[in-house]
Amino acid sequence: MVLDLIRFAGGAVWAHRLRSMLSLIGIAIGVGAVILLTAIGEGTRSYVLAQFTQFGTNILAINPGKTKTLGIPGILGGTTHKLTLADAEVLRRLPGVEAVVPMAMGMGRVEGNGRGRSVNILGVTADMPVVWRFTVGQGEFLPAGDLDRATSVTVLGPKMKRELFADRNPLGEIVRVAGYRFRVIGVMEPKGQILGYDLDDAVYVPVANAMRMFNVDELMEVDVAYQSAGLAERVVEDVRRVLISRHHGTEDFTITTQAAMLDSLDEIMRVVTLAAAGIAGISLVVGAIGVLTMMWISVGERIPEIGLLRALGARSHQIFSVFLVESVILSAMGGGVGVMAGIVGVWVLTLILPGLPVLIDEQYLVLGVLVSMGSGLLSGVAPARRAVRIDPVEALHAE
Repeated sequence: MVLDLIRFAGGAVWAHRLRSMLSLIGIAIGVGAVILLTAIGEGTRSYVLAQFTQFGTNILAINPGKTKTLGIPGILGGTTHKLTLADAEVLRRLPGVEAVVPMAMGMGRVEGNGRGRSVNILGVTADMPVVWRFTVGQGEFLPAGDLDRATSVTVLGPKMKRELFADRNPLGEIVRVAGYRFRVIGVMEPKGQILGYDLDDAVYVPVANAMRMFNVDELMEVDVAYQSAGLAERVVEDVRRVLISRHHGTEDFTITTQAAMLDSLDEIMRVVTLAAAGIAGISLVVGAIGVLTMMWISVGERIPEIGLLRALGARSHQIFSVFLVESVILSAMGGGVGVMAGIVGVWVLTLILPGLPVLIDEQYLVLGVLVSMGSGLLSGVAPARRAVRIDPVEALHAE
């Protein structure tokens, strides 16, 4: 019975091939647009998360100022207070803490081998490669020691090394960083970019030197690496307790865990992806209206056929099912074409823009077909009810 119904409805669809093709094109465009935009959204989400997870997940960042609104430490929601090297030194001794990197940062001119330009200068400590998962490609990183000890040595990012020394070995060479003389002791391995920021275009100096260089007595940030994800809550509470005690009972700082930040980013990017799918879904609604219109016209053209079916004993629910199944078949075919068009569109997009991150999520492929079938089901209800309401005698008289 069901197969007969599908076969009969399919025959009606095939008999009006041009009209059927026009109907399913609207659905196909809608489904294809949803797949294409969600692929861009999912690809961007995966790319952003990968950019941040390359630094590890067992990290928390401490910034001066208590964030109360807008999520920006010290701006429009909190009063900025100082984080000092002494604070960082105390945090190094907390249980579960693997390493601590106090950071001061600024821009300055770096000169060497008769060349030079302005570049980011990062004041960090010997633990930076461990905490940030960076690798020294040549020589060694900054020496370990007291945080407040200034040492005139520097490590170059790979891009800065190429610009100053080309293929020459820079180890042991003297460069001027923001007017101060430093001896090059290492070169970092390439790390790439994160959200447009070139991690390779930097120079690293001891944090005490950077604070003197930029004439500041506070830290921009303190990064803390802990031993395992299971220790996150305990380490956060220990850091909060110690810093409140040192800051005279005031929580004038903001603690952000890498895991919490990644969860927030993931949630934001998923919302963006769904919003993009919703925008593309507008064309799917237009396609569904097109199916409804075509089916409505089809009912008007097939009044004699409906009368003949009723005369042969077809019941109301059978007439209703015929037109409803036709609508679903049209929408399902449109959904299938839309899925293929979306996949091809993603492939073409990767050829045209190879740097654009795109990722097809299989659940959106299945969802696209299901939604198209659902829209076809809804679009076919009104025409099917119209067919059922036609008087059999008048229908035969029209024949």
